Amino acid sequence: MTVTTENSETARALKKTREGYVTSNKMTKTVVVSVLTKKRHADYGKFVSRTKKYVAHDERSECQVGDRVRIVESRPLSKTKRWRVQAIVEKAV
Repeated sequence: MTVTTENSETARALKKTREGYVTSNKMTKTVVVSVLTKKRHADYGKFVSRTKKYVAHDERSECQVGDRVRIVESRPLSKTKRWRVQAIVEKAV
């Protein structure tokens, strides 16, 4: 009797990404990114905007306040840092 083993790759879930604007870069290798989302109100149907701040890791400290960036979730890097800057979409003027 022969036992066959499959080369099955472990399927990882896709990581969440968000896009927002850098609101603070006062910390070393860390930026605060504000992400705006619009959600429809359940009762009134009106769109309500919500802003959430994410603390993200910026390895090269190249983000400036006002830059539009894409962040991706990662393992916990500190007490509040769970996101990394993936790319700078648009530089601030």
